[in-house]
Parts: sequence; C-alpha cells; structure tokens
Amino acid sequence: MTPLRGFSPPGRGLIVAAAFVIVMAGLHAAAAIVAPFLLAVFIAIVATPPLRWLRRRGAPKWGALLVITFVLLDFGSLFALATTGALEGFRDSLPTYQERLVVLTNQFGGWLENVGMPNSREAVPDIFDPTQAMAVVKVLLSNASGLFADGLLILFTVIFILLEAPGLPAKLKAAFKTTDQSDARIKKVLSAVNQYMLIKTLASLATAGFIWIWLWFLGIDFAVLWAMLAFLLNFVPFVGSILMAIPAVLLALVQTDIATTLLVAAGYLVVNTAIGSILEPKIMGRGLGISTLAVFLSLLFWGFVLGTVGVFLSVPLTMVLIIAFEASPLTRPIAILLGPDIASDSVAVPQPTADQPQAVPGQQREETQQDQ
Repeated sequence: MTPLRGFSPPGRGLIVAAAFVIVMAGLHAAAAIVAPFLLAVFIAIVATPPLRWLRRRGAPKWGALLVITFVLLDFGSLFALATTGALEGFRDSLPTYQERLVVLTNQFGGWLENVGMPNSREAVPDIFDPTQAMAVVKVLLSNASGLFADGLLILFTVIFILLEAPGLPAKLKAAFKTTDQSDARIKKVLSAVNQYMLIKTLASLATAGFIWIWLWFLGIDFAVLWAMLAFLLNFVPFVGSILMAIPAVLLALVQTDIATTLLVAAGYLVVNTAIGSILEPKIMGRGLGISTLAVFLSLLFWGFVLGTVGVFLSVPLTMVLIIAFEASPLTRPIAILLGPDIASDSVAVPQPTADQPQAVPGQQREETQQDQ
C-alpha cells in the first residue's frame, strides 16, 4: 500500500505539487551551492565516455583521470585567458567606439526628427549609452578572479565525481535496494543527458568556429571574443542565437558601415539556421523528447531557480525531470504534457462494444451504489 493510496486523485495531485514546490524553493535558496554542483555533474557525464574509452585502451584509472583533468584544465585556462585578454583589449578600444557611437546616435536622432519624431536627438543617446558598455566590461574584468576560483571548484568536483562514478551503481543498489527497472531508468537518464550535452557541445564549437572565421574575414574587431560568446550562448535555447549576434552586429555598425553590418547579421543567421535548425536536429534523431513550449518554460523556470547556470542547463534538467516523472503513475501525465507532440490518430480512445453499451452519465455511480 502506497502512502498516498488513501487520498483521492486530486488530493494526491495536490500533495505531489506541494512537495515539488517545496523542493524547488529549497533549490532556489541553495542556488549558490547547487548550481556549481549540477554544472560539475553534467560536465562529468560528458567526460565519462572518454574516460571509459581510455580505460578500455589499457590506461590505468589514475592515468585516464589525469588525462581528462589535463584536457579540462587546459580548455578552461585557454578559454579564460582568451576571454580576459579580449575583454581588456575591448576596454582599451572603448573610447574610440564611444566617439563613433555618439556620432551615429546624433545622426539617427536627426533622422528621427526629420520623419516627425521631435526631441529624438536628445532621447536617443539616453537609450544607446556608451558608458553602460564600459560598466559591463569593468564588472566582467573585476569578477574574473572569482570566476576562475569557481572554475577550479567545479573542476575538483568533476574529478571527485569521476572517481566515484565506477562504484556508484553498486552503492545505489545497496543503499536504496534499486531494481533492474530503476537501474535501466538511471542508464536512460545518463544516456539522454550525455547524448544531448555531447551533441550540443560539438554544435557550439562548430558555431563558434564559423562565427570566428566570418567575423575575421569581414575585419570585425575581437572576433575571438564574439566566437566564445557564441559558444556559450548556443547552449541557451531560443534566445541564445539572438543574444550572441547583438554585440557583434552593434560593433560592426560602430566600426564599419551598413553593408558590412548586414553581412555580419546574415552570417549569424546562416550559421544558426544551418547548425541549430538543420544539422543539430538531424544528429539528435527524434529530437529532445520535449515540447517546444516546455523548452521555453523550462528556460524561464530553471533560470529563476538556479540563475545563470539554470539557463544553460534548462534543457538537460527538464529531460531528467521528464524521465523521472515517467516512473510514477501519479506524475506520468506531467511527463506526457512536457513531452513531444503526439499524433491524434495514435491515441486510442475506448469505444463501447455491442455487448457493453455506453453508460449514460450517472448510471455507473447508481449501479455501484445498488451493488453496495
């Protein structure tokens, strides 16, 4: 007998919903601790297949782990150094861009006044304030040391997770008496997350590479910085492809002319369409197993619960929730609603047979009362 069997279906639904709200509120309160840990977990999931490949090739456990650690540390160090250097160069070049931006805003304000919008020359500089860009760069540079410390903490967490990963299934089975069905469900979660993270990482690298080549070809300053920004924002569904293009397009407008700016915008559009809308869905096969609305809502939900890390991990976290909801009859309807679209002809609707006529409303209740 399950603990919720004595409650009516609406009561059980309310209890499950209340428990979910309490857990999410706890995660939101502990986001400063939970978010880096979850990021380390997903990085460890991605690093597990290369670790297993090295072990199958005969590498010892510590040797394979040392190789994975060196790769992660090297990649993170190169990323941090390149980003910091590009930000410092961008900060040094900001006065030149500010002068150009002031001229452009005055021209744009004058054009708006000519088409019938008075006082635009004074209002436009308030909207496109160059000092805001300087403030953002200063904040990023001042937080660079803190980001580096967080990166080291995440790296150490990844190392310890990889150390414990081989013996974790046996520990779970001994601690929670898990069944074969539970083990299969855990493997399904790990396989789905690993596939998504691996494909998304490769797609982000391809996006960043093509963006860097295109911006370098057009002569846009700090092409490496915008390519790294494209790599990060490609993990954000829907809005990431838009946000990654804004800084480079604005810089192209300030640095060059309208024609080059349109070429920069067209390059972002072509790369995001080719990789994000054509190539990536084909590689993933049937898709993420999540409805489009659920992806958008998960972006808002996990962003609120876990902050910036939740925005980047919104899709894999929702995938884990859907697989977890499928395990229980109480939460399976939620998994169906969050899942992909279902064809209407594939849903079987019970039809009354000839010897079992359709009951009129209230008839079944009256018959039950008479039997009692």
